[in-house]
Amino acid sequence: MRTTASAALLLSVLALAGCEGGGDPVDQARQEALTANRAAAHPIDPAMLADAEAPPAASARSVGDQAFVVAMIDQHRETIVAAEAALSQSSDPEIQRLARSIIDARSREITELQTWKPAAR
Repeated sequence: MRTTASAALLLSVLALAGCEGGGDPVDQARQEALTANRAAAHPIDPAMLADAEAPPAASARSVGDQAFVVAMIDQHRETIVAAEAALSQSSDPEIQRLARSIIDARSREITELQTWKPAAR
């Protein structure tokens, strides 16, 4: 029962980390400010996306699609950080397996998502 409860707790933490940034509210606010500053400093220019060398299927993607890809990569990186923390702090083998699985899956997804980004980024 303890293992199931631990797994449920980890899943809750990782879900919150993915949705809210998780952890310390100061760190979360800092992350949100950083994201807002990046967006303001580097808005996605449709002309840049049109001129970028990208896989043929990517040329049909909209600015919104590209923004989604960038946001998902950032979210997956945050999820990996949360899973790495769980991996290093938990002695429960089930939690460690779950954390490794999450790290592996999100790493593969980041690699795939990066192929969808325009070459100019």
